[in-house]
Amino acid sequence: MVRREGDDTYSATNLLHKKGIWTNGIKFASKGEEKRGLSVCNKLCYAAGGAPYQITGCVLGFFLQIYLLDVAQLDPFYASIILFVGRAWDAVTDPLIGFLVSRSPWTRFGRMMPWIVLSTPLAVMSYFLIWYVPPVEKGKVAWYLVFYCLFQTLQTCFHVPYSALTMFISSEQKERDSATAYRMTVEVMGTLVGTAIQGQIVGGATAPCIPVTTDSVQDLNSTGLQVGLDVNVSHISLDQTKTAYMIGSAVICGIYVLCAVILFFGVREHKELGRLKSDRSMSFLQGLRLVMSHGPYAKLVMGFLFTSLAFMLLEGNFALFCSYTLGFRNDFQNILLVIMLSATLMIPFWHWFLTKFGKKTAVFLGTASVIPFMILLVCVRSSLIVTYVLTFAAGASVAAAFLLPWSMLPDVIDDFQVKNPGSRGHEAIFYSFYVFFTKFASGISLGISTLSLKFAGYVTRGCSQPDAVHLTLKLLVSAAPITLILLGLLIFLVYPINEEVRQGNRKLLQELRDSQPDSEDSTELGTV
Repeated sequence: MVRREGDDTYSATNLLHKKGIWTNGIKFASKGEEKRGLSVCNKLCYAAGGAPYQITGCVLGFFLQIYLLDVAQLDPFYASIILFVGRAWDAVTDPLIGFLVSRSPWTRFGRMMPWIVLSTPLAVMSYFLIWYVPPVEKGKVAWYLVFYCLFQTLQTCFHVPYSALTMFISSEQKERDSATAYRMTVEVMGTLVGTAIQGQIVGGATAPCIPVTTDSVQDLNSTGLQVGLDVNVSHISLDQTKTAYMIGSAVICGIYVLCAVILFFGVREHKELGRLKSDRSMSFLQGLRLVMSHGPYAKLVMGFLFTSLAFMLLEGNFALFCSYTLGFRNDFQNILLVIMLSATLMIPFWHWFLTKFGKKTAVFLGTASVIPFMILLVCVRSSLIVTYVLTFAAGASVAAAFLLPWSMLPDVIDDFQVKNPGSRGHEAIFYSFYVFFTKFASGISLGISTLSLKFAGYVTRGCSQPDAVHLTLKLLVSAAPITLILLGLLIFLVYPINEEVRQGNRKLLQELRDSQPDSEDSTELGTV
């Protein structure tokens, strides 16, 4: 049996959970209980906690850009500032919140749950106010910037602890992978629900557009004046469109609260998993250097940074691409719904595939499979039926993009624990820095893409757009994402954790747990 220095404090925990002792109102699971694993109900309740992040993220990703441009009627330059600063701020808060979570004391509700519960009411309030158009014209930019940043901060206080909770619901890698699959299925279903709710409510109240000619586009871009009369075939006013966005956001806020309640009452943090000794004196910068110096983690983060940026470019510009370049202004919400429906149906397949053929193989096949459909989408002549077929097929790759990062992160953390057995309690930092990089990439993608539309001559609420805008949108949903995906796959070629390494790490960690003596019940438990 393997015994490593720094693991002595685990012996008392080992004894407690063998005997099933209650401590401070929380029962340590016995080994027999642990081997029974998580019930389906536990996994579903855990998975429900992932829905708020994906529902709101999907709605913001698909609809916020077109909302700021065509409903709030902001200049593309200011819209790009809001999108970039909001996501960049969100990215910065992730590692900071992760550091604070890693140093949080254990409570009767766990270490992660208090963050989740306390952040929820303020998060839903700020989210609702994002979709409200203030009556003061000059204060619009500040309004959206403040509430977008506030919501992102509060959502981080929910999502970072929830992400780290994966490592505390079970010590068994198989159970964690299974719970992650449940979570990804619910999260993709969440994006489906979010797209359906926001899309169908908003789609029934599409903002009236302005007919423009070549001369009027030039006048509009140079003077900032609206040229032409509203085209309102469906007799929907702009005020009704604003109301529709607020109704959609109110429904989503209700779902957010419901999912938080289900998570709180349906999931229990295992204290024996959370009370492994950790170095409380480690500073934030020391923790950053520690996790980023771990080679597999750095490669995983960089690989998913490029692939995530690709999918975020597609997500952020697809509504505009469908509305203007493809000409499906009244159908874009249904096309988005088809993508998310396909992704939801394909999650079980990718879970089976990564179990059968390995996660690294799944990354290459799942991510690369979207490339042909990105090419066909911009090359094939505009057809609603063809677009539905192509987007449904592309949804399979979207499912892989949802599942694989969260399924592979626990493997990297296990690898880190094997190589650094004396350094514990950094799970939240690992998760928060991954989220940091992906959100920062999202901010860059949305900011640059919206700014590029400004330079291309985007016409706010225009019924049509200049040729330069059509070309820009094609590049943003096809050429740029394909390039980023290929760069990400090149990095994954040198990712070292394959199935053999993963299984080896699992056995070593099990040996570390089993090697602790049962009689050392006087050993002091470390804190996290």
